[in-house]
Amino acid sequence: MGDSVDLSARITEVVADSPAYRAGVRQGDVVAMVNDQPIRDIIEWHHQVDEAHVSLRLDRGGMLVDIEVEKDPGEPLGVSIASAVFDRVQTCDNHCSFCFIYQLPKGLRRSLYLKDDDFRLSFLFGNFTTLTRFTEMDLERVIDQALSPLHVSIHDTDPWGRAEMLRNERGAMSLRWLGALVDNGIKVRGQIVLCPGVNDGEVLERTLAAVLDEYAAIDAVAIVPLGLSRFNPEAALRVHRAQDARRALDTIEEWREVARRVVGHPMFWASDELYLLAGKPIPDASAYGDFPMYEDGVGIVASFREEFAGRRSSITGPTSGFFASVDGATPSGYRAERVPGNPAGDTGLRPVRVQIAPTATAAAKGRVGILTGEYAAPVIASLVDNRNVRVIAVRNEFFGGNTAVAGLMVGQDLVREISAHPDIDEFLLPDVCLSEGRFLDGATLADLPANVTVVRSDGASLRRILDCAP
Repeated sequence: MGDSVDLSARITEVVADSPAYRAGVRQGDVVAMVNDQPIRDIIEWHHQVDEAHVSLRLDRGGMLVDIEVEKDPGEPLGVSIASAVFDRVQTCDNHCSFCFIYQLPKGLRRSLYLKDDDFRLSFLFGNFTTLTRFTEMDLERVIDQALSPLHVSIHDTDPWGRAEMLRNERGAMSLRWLGALVDNGIKVRGQIVLCPGVNDGEVLERTLAAVLDEYAAIDAVAIVPLGLSRFNPEAALRVHRAQDARRALDTIEEWREVARRVVGHPMFWASDELYLLAGKPIPDASAYGDFPMYEDGVGIVASFREEFAGRRSSITGPTSGFFASVDGATPSGYRAERVPGNPAGDTGLRPVRVQIAPTATAAAKGRVGILTGEYAAPVIASLVDNRNVRVIAVRNEFFGGNTAVAGLMVGQDLVREISAHPDIDEFLLPDVCLSEGRFLDGATLADLPANVTVVRSDGASLRRILDCAP
């Protein structure tokens, strides 16, 4: 992907011998209409091409070409499309002081600075929407097409407290849409970004009580700590101290118990980062049920331990890190592998993840170094018992602040750590920090000064490759 984001319905691949291929659809064609209807996104595309007869109007190098496709009902058309949204992405008009996009340094690729507040990307990619740009027409469409689950940023249920956090007056009333969604059977997963001195303490207590009282049908709510980079422009914001995290965990656990009694499930979920910041043990996997908020950093450590030990027969799911909310709905944020029936399933926007064959790795030739963030390093080190394997915590000097997750590792920090370990023969790198082969600072794997093997970000994949180490 270049610096710009292709939002057209451009066909990037046509599967050989598929219905589209047989009908004459070509790579590079741009979809203008389907069944005489303009389409705005991949959701509408899916509904239109699900029929046995599909009429396509394609722009082929400036010429309009009409193609009729015959296939079985529900049979995939056999094409991949460049983008999930074909019209203008609904951008965010909030100005949240804690937004990480405001904390990016200048000079990165332009797509990283795109802030979306689009309910379609919330459904397709798990991006969080504040609902401040949501409309009656959007609500009608979500209900009619059962676009569920949606992911909603809550932060504070007090109208003016929320408006102040979003720095948008519409934030005071936009949670009314949250009520309308859950009342109409739409599964909603919420998130609270916890900012010390802003919405923690008594404000958090009030917010959790209000969510339980006013939106009892909400599926789950993740509470995550504020992340700050050294580029943060907000002097009033600060990182969590251990006592802040411990107090937040106490509050969350108290309201989890209340929720169990009131609605029959815990509803509120503390992110792994809060436990790590508090110095408290992360619960076992059994505490997380079906891991409803996994992609928001809830239960990743517990799942990783189970996968590494071989106690889980399937992978919980790759976390897409920062790339879930940037690059304008890119492959790295795609969730359809974990959501059967997701209408984006035939877009071709699946993440390209490197599957490692244990016999093919150079790990068996000598010492192995596992490169990971400062949060994950002690967790992985506690699992690895091979004296020839060293876990290397990569200090994030590029972003600075309290940035310590593996998904935000960048090339220049990796170069520094790799260069500091000349005795390591092979380095293992989690794929979560890469988007189409690039790190956030624009570096690529070719810029790293050593043998580096990219590994899926799950415990089972790491275990398989380490089993070949001497």
